[in-house]
Amino acid sequence: MIIWINGTFGSGKSTTAYELQRRIKNSHVYDPERFGYVLMRNVPREIAKGDFQDYPLWREANYKLLKQIAEQYSGVIIVPMTLTNEVYFNQIVGRLRLDGIEIRHFTLSASKETIEKRLKKRLEGKNSWAHKQMAERLESLSKDLFQEHLYTDTMSIDEVVETIARKSNIPLMPDSRTNIKKTIDRLSTGIKEFGIFK
Repeated sequence: MIIWINGTFGSGKSTTAYELQRRIKNSHVYDPERFGYVLMRNVPREIAKGDFQDYPLWREANYKLLKQIAEQYSGVIIVPMTLTNEVYFNQIVGRLRLDGIEIRHFTLSASKETIEKRLKKRLEGKNSWAHKQMAERLESLSKDLFQEHLYTDTMSIDEVVETIARKSNIPLMPDSRTNIKKTIDRLSTGIKEFGIFK
């Protein structure tokens, strides 16, 4: 099974993904962005695209590798990735579903005010790429294609994790971490996503 966690930048995808991994036995977080970094760093600037998702190779590579992993791995694959272009979504998620791979797709939704607060915590202001993309991404993700929507404005990360697991019929292992340990783990995930250790 693949659990795809969609949502605009700052919606909590990565934090949710790694919290799910900590609590789902035999699970793996697969990050499609990694192919994007390879493309962006190896294509000459003169012919580079502004968004790595616009490379057909990025979409094809992620589709093929996810298909291979899903067919060989007996655990749960967790994919935190913003994917708002309907054509691109169908080229990856749609094709995997046609291949008979079970995918539970969730879009983490929140108000613009909530997303802005979350981006500020990541030190991303109104001039950041993530903030500039927010309105368009939120509008795209509101479409039925991107069901199931989880409205997270008033939900804690634990509640989001538990909701996804319940809707996916996946049992969660008990979480014996202290609140301090949870905070440290989540900050660590946030720092990695911010790019310091990438």
